[in-house]
Amino acid sequence: MKKNKPNKESFFKKIFIKICRLLGYEIINQSSVFIPTSNKYLNENLSVQGEKLITVPMGEIKVTRPVQTLDIIIKSCTSVNLVSQNKKRLFDYEKSEYTLRTINSIIRSIKYSQKFTKNINYKIYVIDSGSSEKDIVTIKNMLKNSLIKNKIISLNLDEFTDRIKVINKNNEVFENNMKSTMASILQSFHFAKENCEDIIYFVEDDYVHKEESLFEMILAYEKLSTLLEKEIFLCPVDYPYLYKSDNPTKVYLGHKNHWRTVEESLLTFLTSKQMLEKHWDKLIEMATIESFPYETALHKIYKMEKCFSPIPSLAMHCTNINSSFGLSPNINWKKLWEDNQL
Repeated sequence: MKKNKPNKESFFKKIFIKICRLLGYEIINQSSVFIPTSNKYLNENLSVQGEKLITVPMGEIKVTRPVQTLDIIIKSCTSVNLVSQNKKRLFDYEKSEYTLRTINSIIRSIKYSQKFTKNINYKIYVIDSGSSEKDIVTIKNMLKNSLIKNKIISLNLDEFTDRIKVINKNNEVFENNMKSTMASILQSFHFAKENCEDIIYFVEDDYVHKEESLFEMILAYEKLSTLLEKEIFLCPVDYPYLYKSDNPTKVYLGHKNHWRTVEESLLTFLTSKQMLEKHWDKLIEMATIESFPYETALHKIYKMEKCFSPIPSLAMHCTNINSSFGLSPNINWKKLWEDNQL
């Protein structure tokens, strides 16, 4: 049952509340956990995106690094299951299902975020490599119906293959799959540099997101970059494999999640255009020369910059269930999967 917000206040209390509001102070009614200065309960969103971040009882942080635009670049390929192996993915569906649910989860997360972020311009770009015409039509309809600014870019592999060197796998199919993947990554970096303005989220097409994911990431970016006074990287997944080594880590409080420093991530990450340009040579090297592990160049960047991952996870990486990366704890994988069915 929905609670009614307290409205019976004495004359002097009302005056006091108005004065506190004018002076920028928050007061809390402990008996009802209601904040009359904000007209909200403690469990509601108290922060104002781009302006102030409020954590009870730690107080308020003025945002000095507001997010202005969020460009989401999704690299899609519904024709290849796993790049260098024949194993099945979690839930055992065709690859197209993971791509479509990933895109659907991003759309749902933007819709949720838009309720609380009035000044952010959202765009979705899909860089596609080899998906069927049927899947492309489905993706186009999804994006059109979302009413979110969008664009689909079909990748021409012939423009990139001469620039890409892959590790010899003694398997032509796997090598071609890797070339296609690297070409898509290369195109996403070039596209971001030429077309994006502020925050960029690079997304692989097998990451199903929680509805609140993007809003949490936006507020975390604003808070952590404000506190550290520098641009950062965010990964949306709490990967179990990153707990195997005894690396030192720091934990920060975000909006609803904690965030810990990590020195590795896969190729789904959020950062700023400033960081893209600052580390351009390393990112392009990663997209043109395959190494093992593939993200080695990215991990070198994290030795110089801060990268954070959420606790608990904000997205589910739908790889093989026996993958070395592991499935994130404290997340209802099946419900998240079902919630994003078309």
